[in-house]
Amino acid sequence: MGTSSVSCVPQREKTARFLPEECRDKTEGGEAFTVEPAPSAEQITNWYAIWTRSHSEQLVADQLLGKGLDVFLPKMSIWSRRGGVRHVIQVPMFSGYVFLHEEVTKTTYIEVYKARGVVRILGSRWDRLFPISYAEIDTLQRLVATRLNVVSHPYLQEGQRVRITDGPLKDVEGLLIQNKEKKGLLVVSVELLRRSVAVQIDCSYVVPA
Repeated sequence: MGTSSVSCVPQREKTARFLPEECRDKTEGGEAFTVEPAPSAEQITNWYAIWTRSHSEQLVADQLLGKGLDVFLPKMSIWSRRGGVRHVIQVPMFSGYVFLHEEVTKTTYIEVYKARGVVRILGSRWDRLFPISYAEIDTLQRLVATRLNVVSHPYLQEGQRVRITDGPLKDVEGLLIQNKEKKGLLVVSVELLRRSVAVQIDCSYVVPA
């Protein structure tokens, strides 16, 4: 997240002229006047989901990056067999979707739609888009950074929600599915897409959320 700083004007009388009326009395005795930092651009800009045509996720992401837009395309590793040989390839975690982190104006909306492979941005119209939770995107970004073995998983609405207490995913929350002693799958979901991914974890380091 970005940080903001506040510059101080040495001449106190000049500063007071621009302060709200209710704040001026607090500074006339020489006491310090504290100003809360304004929210950063990253904090006030929403995440959105772009629905793409089949196998067009990377094509769409590359085009939007070329337009200077902030795009996130999380991927996971899977085994693939070609010519009788098995090898690992990278595929999108959520097939058919790319995430956009922008303050979407009508101009931005049109630019996104111009990209080949785009179906639409999820929402009813350009100024009524469906935002995605910051926590969900942050969790996906951390999953990508850990390089743990992430696999596709059916979307779940029921299950025990847990928080990891230690390790590279500390404080990440998700749904826990136990499959054998002390081991389990942590299911992370994007509610808007109704899609999930899962990563195997040590159940010794989870607590109810």
